[in-house]
Amino acid sequence: MGLCTAWGLSRAGWSVTVIDQDAVPNPRGSSVDEHRLIRHAYGAQAGYMRMVDAAYGAWDMLWDELGERLEVRTGVLALAGGATEPQGGWLGQSRAALATDGHAFEDLDPAAIAARYPMLRADGITDALAMQPGGVLLAGRIVAALARHLAVRGVRIERGRAVAVDPARASLRLECGEARQADLLVLAAGPWAPRLLPELAPRVAPSRQIVVYLEPPPEHRAAWTQGPMLLDLSEAGGFYAVPPVAGTALKIGDHRFSRQGDAEDPREASAAEADAILALARPRLADAGAYRVLGARACYYDVEPAERFLLEPLGPRAWVMSGFSGHGFKFGPVLGLALAAAAGDPALAGALPAWAAGEAPPPPGLLP
Repeated sequence: MGLCTAWGLSRAGWSVTVIDQDAVPNPRGSSVDEHRLIRHAYGAQAGYMRMVDAAYGAWDMLWDELGERLEVRTGVLALAGGATEPQGGWLGQSRAALATDGHAFEDLDPAAIAARYPMLRADGITDALAMQPGGVLLAGRIVAALARHLAVRGVRIERGRAVAVDPARASLRLECGEARQADLLVLAAGPWAPRLLPELAPRVAPSRQIVVYLEPPPEHRAAWTQGPMLLDLSEAGGFYAVPPVAGTALKIGDHRFSRQGDAEDPREASAAEADAILALARPRLADAGAYRVLGARACYYDVEPAERFLLEPLGPRAWVMSGFSGHGFKFGPVLGLALAAAAGDPALAGALPAWAAGEAPPPPGLLP
């Protein structure tokens, strides 16, 4: 979020300095991993479903400037099973919202799943839909490429750890004792934000999340490489799977939020943490015992209870960007452009928080 907003502000004519506590790309950052997903299926959160088209437009702008497209189109397969009713739960809500807005999708029965996706077990699946739009954003590569591009644009990236924030003065105090002051301050500190803004702590919690990387057995490697992202987002225990595209590994992640831990904790995952994630996915994998675990790690989300984004002014000279959980990355460029537009327009500044929270359409002039 910080780099994307720096990009948006630089394009709008601001002179920008980024301050990060670690080297950029920051290996402790939530987004510095192999992949993130972009898709329209969003449960009952129709505001974010509608924001995806604007996100694609912003990514296209960024690809043009970077000179490369760091995205792989895979399509989407969303599943439900167990006690979930065909028209209920996250999948049923997604279907209803997609249909209302005219998005094309295909309903699949277990027989079609077994025929089309041999790497999956159809047993226990009661509902499924497939969509062609959607894919994998190569997150770590994007962050690195964006940092390089910002340097070319004249954006300064400075290493320093902020220990205090004064929104009224748009200033930071750094751990080294130095201060930084600006005309505009944007705090995009991920799971560290509640430390810097104590008033944020009741609204946003750091959340330790585990991902596991797998090597499929030989008989399923081709199917996975050519397969879609997999979303099985049951409230009882949901997971997602990212196919091994562009030389990456098959990744399984936990869609549940732990809302526990400290962003300063190590990023190594324990065997127990990895096993807990695999237990969610194994019932869906054909020949599950033949998969080889390549590794596991933790990242930290900043989670708002309803998964709403917080893009809010902290007075006339400062903004906070927080609450992005696991679904904010796809919106990084469009949110950065929107904040840059709002920073110079009081009317847009007043409308931005509701749109970013998925609760209102964008006002005219907010998006390029």
